[in-house]
Amino acid sequence: MAVIKNFVSQKAARAARAYEKEGNWRKVLERRERADGRRADTPMPLHESEAIILQSYPMGEGDRLVSFLSRGAGRMRGVAKGARRPKSRFGSTLERLSHVRIWYFERETRDLVRITQSELIESFLDVFREYESGVALAFLSEISEAVLPEHEALDAPFRLLLLAARAIKKSGKAAVPLAYFCLWTLKLAGWMPPLDSCVVCGREIGDEPAYVAAALNGLACSKCRPASSRLLPKEALAIARKMLNAKLEALLDIDLPPLALRELTAALLDWIEFQAEKKLASRKLWEQKI
Repeated sequence: MAVIKNFVSQKAARAARAYEKEGNWRKVLERRERADGRRADTPMPLHESEAIILQSYPMGEGDRLVSFLSRGAGRMRGVAKGARRPKSRFGSTLERLSHVRIWYFERETRDLVRITQSELIESFLDVFREYESGVALAFLSEISEAVLPEHEALDAPFRLLLLAARAIKKSGKAAVPLAYFCLWTLKLAGWMPPLDSCVVCGREIGDEPAYVAAALNGLACSKCRPASSRLLPKEALAIARKMLNAKLEALLDIDLPPLALRELTAALLDWIEFQAEKKLASRKLWEQKI
């Protein structure tokens, strides 16, 4: 029996070498799994998905470590071999916020997938060349990476990210899409506090300013405001309520007060940072811009 096992192992190894020379990676893998005693019917599967690139970092001499949001599998990280080489097959498809179709291999025992191919659906590379829009796009990707869980398919955040990025690209305006994205990120995550009542006393907050503090997890009226709270003007509160009920395209056609929009965005970012337990690096660049 030992002789037979040794013969089978040698035969499988010879077959694997032959397939490897032919470049048939899938059959090589199956043969090697048989030789090692593993299941031959569970090779490392190839996945195809629509995705948005969140971040891309240099890795090794010519590779890239890529964080991407897969529409079918959620936020993932993978290695793109040879992506930084001059004649790379990836080209510019792995640039931040690129909307792509991506192919990758995944093993259950490994955190990183292996990205083999990507095809560009839509690029935002030109938008990054304009400072304000570029900072806003970087903000979108950083917030998505900080907030979204790994390996959990969530279609709504995917559509929200693409919607906000396209609005910035099309309109050249960044403030409204960024505020809209922050508000709906909180809403979809279940972190958005009520906007119509005081979280302390329960009194209705109508056409009046409110006060916010990240740890308060809601709005406070003037009588219940904490010492460290931030004033949220009634105009900012009105914008937030409008964003919950209006489409982004319609909001871009409205002349929203810039100061109120800025105050709203700051309050929303406070809540995001508190919930994510992380300071956002893009925030400093954005607030320096304004």
